Amino acid sequence: MKKSIEIFGIGPVILIDTAGIDDTSKLGKQRVEKTYQTLKEIDCAILVIADNQFGEPETKLIGQFKEYDIPFIMVNNLFKGVFKDDAINLNLLNDDPQPIVEALKKAIPESAYKKTSMLGGIVKPNDVVVLVTPIDDEAPEGRLILPQVMAIRNALDNDCICVVLKETNLQQYFDTMPWPDLVVTDSQAFAMVSKIVPQEVRLTSFSILLARLRGDFENYLKGTPQLSQLQDGDKILMLESCTHEISCGDIGRVKLPALIRKFTGKNILFDYVAGLAPISNIDQYAMAIQCGGCVATRKQLLNRTNLAVKAGIPISNYGMAIAYMTGVFNRATQIFKK
Repeated sequence: MKKSIEIFGIGPVILIDTAGIDDTSKLGKQRVEKTYQTLKEIDCAILVIADNQFGEPETKLIGQFKEYDIPFIMVNNLFKGVFKDDAINLNLLNDDPQPIVEALKKAIPESAYKKTSMLGGIVKPNDVVVLVTPIDDEAPEGRLILPQVMAIRNALDNDCICVVLKETNLQQYFDTMPWPDLVVTDSQAFAMVSKIVPQEVRLTSFSILLARLRGDFENYLKGTPQLSQLQDGDKILMLESCTHEISCGDIGRVKLPALIRKFTGKNILFDYVAGLAPISNIDQYAMAIQCGGCVATRKQLLNRTNLAVKAGIPISNYGMAIAYMTGVFNRATQIFKK
């Protein structure tokens, strides 16, 4: 069960009430497995101990918390009421949940809720930021994709002058207007946009900004050049954060694989894992490439890409891979380097 609440000082929070971990029945084992799968999603855990009962299942669960780097608090629930005792039912029993809330505030790392600014550190008030937003077959009907919306809002939050246009109007803008301080483009338009935007103007993409905000940015930077080292028969794991309808213009399943094969001149194989589906046999891959992750949390992205990092497998993300293969990788990431 999931419930959305607001915790003052932290913000919106989703509580996930999982099954107990001491059920040894056939159905119970499936529930326990589901509980362990939930660990890949969460930023903090509340471990509820009933009547001072602490044993092997709890010890194993704490071991999993440490493996996934999940901060946790333990609540010793001694209430004996008509409800099954757990942390969520404390409100139903009219007991004061404030001690748990205060403990959560201390346990949850600030990185989970105090988000790094998407444009923070690379723009200043009154900068002109041009956002290039192609409207193609992959664009959602009647709206912008989330990274584009986030960039608009963050430009405004940083007191910038925000200009939004299609790639077909970019040349006209540079012909008639003063040069902007920054251009952010959809990664798929890198080849065209980089030819129009003068070298003196800073350039990056929505996907790269999102990678900096939520992903393992430093390992993306190190892993992306592996694209030049791929050999015939190498397998790449494509990590998608959501499930969606596949079309002929799909970036992760059609365009990017085709671009990689053309760039390398090799017969590269691809596997795809969407959503939070488990990843098996990570060692079989020469590389892993993560999507922008607009519908995932930073914790979810790191838990997935860490499997590759720990196995010594290079990682990249869609935007960085496209930038590298279109020859603008250094330019598109230069603004993030100190």
